[in-house]
Amino acid sequence: MMAVTWISAILVGAGCLALGFFIGARKPGRKFLLTKAAEIVDGSIKGQTKGKGKGKPPLEIEKLAEIIEDFKMVLVVRNDLKMGKGKIAAQCSHATLGLYKKILHRAPKALNRWEMCGQVKVVVKIESEDDMLVLQEKAKSMAIPTHIVIDAGRTQIAPNSRTVMAVLGPADMVDDVTGGLKLL
Repeated sequence: MMAVTWISAILVGAGCLALGFFIGARKPGRKFLLTKAAEIVDGSIKGQTKGKGKGKPPLEIEKLAEIIEDFKMVLVVRNDLKMGKGKIAAQCSHATLGLYKKILHRAPKALNRWEMCGQVKVVVKIESEDDMLVLQEKAKSMAIPTHIVIDAGRTQIAPNSRTVMAVLGPADMVDDVTGGLKLL
């Protein structure tokens, strides 16, 4: 009698595990919620579309998200501007959000892959605007998306200063672009 109860418990547990896996594999909650949030932000609920980013083709990085698992974002901060800690934090936030919005509709699998990796963010420093622009060109040549923040100049630095560049992609490729830089 005890053996039948034990086996029944194992079968019920295995059945629940299999059912949970099947449901999760068919419609992951995280992806579902991200899709719905994107629809709300984009205004595309009930057939309404603003079209921003919708008509553009997917980014190259989208294809890589299907075969490469390790994604990260690197934030490249200009050291020559001598920004305070709070200013750097705000500019890094702007860069992260700017890049996220830029690729939300054109590379959702890449964003999902980055999120599944724990939204890895590394902050490094660079010594000049020219060096930052060279890095951006290198990233573009490798089809890695970037976003550079241009500051309004209301507080610590001159208007229209390029402050932080965000780069997102497969870790090895991002390292090819930013790997030579020191941590901030």
